[in-house]
Amino acid sequence: LHSNSDKGDGSVRYILDGEGAGTIFIIDEVTGDIHATKSLDRERKAHYVLHAQALDRHTEEALEPKSEFIIKVQDINDNAPKFPDGPFVATVPEMSEVGTSVLQVTATDADDPTYGNSARIVYSILQGQPYFSVDPKTGIIRTALANMDREAREHYTVVIQAKDMAGQVGGLSGSTTINITLTDINDNPPKFPQKNYQLYVPESAQVGKPVGKIKANDEDLGINADIKYSIINSEGATMFSISMDRDTREGIISLKKPLNYERKKTYTLHIEGVNTHVDPRFSYLGSFKDTATLKITVGDVDEAPVFSIDHYIMDVYENAPGGTEVGAVTARDPDSRNSPVRYFLDSKEEVRNFRIDESSGVIRTTQPLDREDMSWHNITVMASEIDNPGLLSHVPVTVQVLDVNDNPPEIATDEEVIVCESSRPGQVIQTVTAVDKDDFANGQRFSFALPSQLPVNPNFTLKDNEDSTASIIARRRRFNHLTQELYELPIVVWDGGEPSLSGTSTLTLRVCPCQRHGRIRMCQGEAFLSSAGLSTGALIAILLCIVILLAIVVLFITLRRSKKEPLIISEEDIRENVVTYDDEGGGEEDTEAFDIIALRNPAAAEELKFRRDVRPDVRQRCGASRSCRSPSVELDEVDVHEFIKQRLVEADMDTSVPPYDSLQTYAYEGQGSPTGSISPLDSPGTQSEQDYNYLDDWGPEFQKLAELYGEADSDVTT
Repeated sequence: LHSNSDKGDGSVRYILDGEGAGTIFIIDEVTGDIHATKSLDRERKAHYVLHAQALDRHTEEALEPKSEFIIKVQDINDNAPKFPDGPFVATVPEMSEVGTSVLQVTATDADDPTYGNSARIVYSILQGQPYFSVDPKTGIIRTALANMDREAREHYTVVIQAKDMAGQVGGLSGSTTINITLTDINDNPPKFPQKNYQLYVPESAQVGKPVGKIKANDEDLGINADIKYSIINSEGATMFSISMDRDTREGIISLKKPLNYERKKTYTLHIEGVNTHVDPRFSYLGSFKDTATLKITVGDVDEAPVFSIDHYIMDVYENAPGGTEVGAVTARDPDSRNSPVRYFLDSKEEVRNFRIDESSGVIRTTQPLDREDMSWHNITVMASEIDNPGLLSHVPVTVQVLDVNDNPPEIATDEEVIVCESSRPGQVIQTVTAVDKDDFANGQRFSFALPSQLPVNPNFTLKDNEDSTASIIARRRRFNHLTQELYELPIVVWDGGEPSLSGTSTLTLRVCPCQRHGRIRMCQGEAFLSSAGLSTGALIAILLCIVILLAIVVLFITLRRSKKEPLIISEEDIRENVVTYDDEGGGEEDTEAFDIIALRNPAAAEELKFRRDVRPDVRQRCGASRSCRSPSVELDEVDVHEFIKQRLVEADMDTSVPPYDSLQTYAYEGQGSPTGSISPLDSPGTQSEQDYNYLDDWGPEFQKLAELYGEADSDVTT
């Protein structure tokens, strides 16, 4: 640095401050020369900003303002290119065309790309030729050789170099490695190692089980090596099947039908293996399949006897004597020796009812069978060769027991039949049916009648409805459970079997007062219990509680009476005594207490004032014409309130009554009753011809009233 004020006499002093001043950069105070004290790295810091000033050495005054200047670090080629993401891994399909792109690599250079060629990079391949090449400018790696086969070589290592200075001599370089793997495509057909195979299979091999395996080799991988095996000739496809094992890619041969050495001893199978995923680009290589021939030899095995059919169904009539033939089973030795066969039953339970002839296979009963006890018997017959008893075969045999009409019919129900007291002659009491243990052919057509040897029943008769039911009909009216509660009715039932059988059943008929509840008649006692929903135990508990309460009340009253003291204990003990007089009225029958007609007809009260014990004659007041006004109409003419006040004054002034208050009740019914008055005071003297049957529909509360009027009607009719 140099100032115009500097005369060279040393009176000017130079100072420096800013980035790196005093450490990286120093200044000579006299001459103003600036020196760097250490090497500079442009990649770390490319420039520095400094401030310089000239001062008077004596006065320290600024001779010039501060000036700013920048020191730039000039770049040199001191950084080699680098691959920050290396090493690399890449894949490319096998058999790819020349020039197929594999991967692009990029190198970086820390030098200044704007100054010279320090950061100008060129790519080249150091290892991997002649299989791969690299673009010098872009770094794209491409295939350089056609028809690279994965099955021949799968992995390749390529080394790429990046050099700056545009590849000139003296430039710096860096390299990276790329591991390239060829991926598989389906370019190889399956191949059987040999064209002919042989396999031994015993005739006892189980159907559906594997009997052998065969494998075609495929050099490809994954799904490109999947093979579908098939049997292409009908002889082999009829008896055998083949499928591929996913893990081993082997063809598993299984048996579809049982083998029989005596019928066919050898089988020839033409097996084909085909790739399931074919690449059409390589169809020019031919069909991707191969065939082989498998000869199967059937081995002879001593087999168990074989029955003529898989399931036998036989029948026998019930009650047939023991030893009756049921049927026969047949088995034979399938081997060429044709050994004799022995038969026997499987379990002891079957031996209890059946036995089998060891040589002929004839099954017979050991005792009479009952169809009603068991209608079907399932037994198992076993057969074995006499020469080899260890080989057994089984066959199920079902024996049906046929029905014989050996059970008489009987009435279906054992419950009591309810007879209502109000039953009328000709009324159906109940419809009964019959049951028969025999089957439909012999037991389900029934006829009914009363026993002919008994006298005619005066109470009930029976009607055969000719539909396997019968109706019990009352022959008289008015049953009374107090006179006789239970009746017994024997009924004879015939079935329609061959021969026909009959049975006599006795029904118990119980007489009960009934109430109508829809279409159902039930005994009142039963209805009470059912409506209450109480069990017998609950009723007993309630009755016990009531008895205990009554006993407590009686005991309490007895104790009070035993402790009762006299009204006056002694002459000295003078005190107020309360004497209670209990006078109970006569109830509804007490007509002398007061006359209700006085309330009904207040106008006649005066003339009945002193003759309350005499009932007024309504007919005399109404006259012979029987046309008089109802008491309810006369109430409109008199104020009932005034009448009651008058009677109260008379009661207070009457000296003939006892010396205590009395209560007289006058019931005023009112007007507008839709049913009218039912009081007998206003009823006409002659017998009414009104029909009281509607009382039956009013419910159980009016049942007694309905029966009373019903009996009165019956008496009038009589």
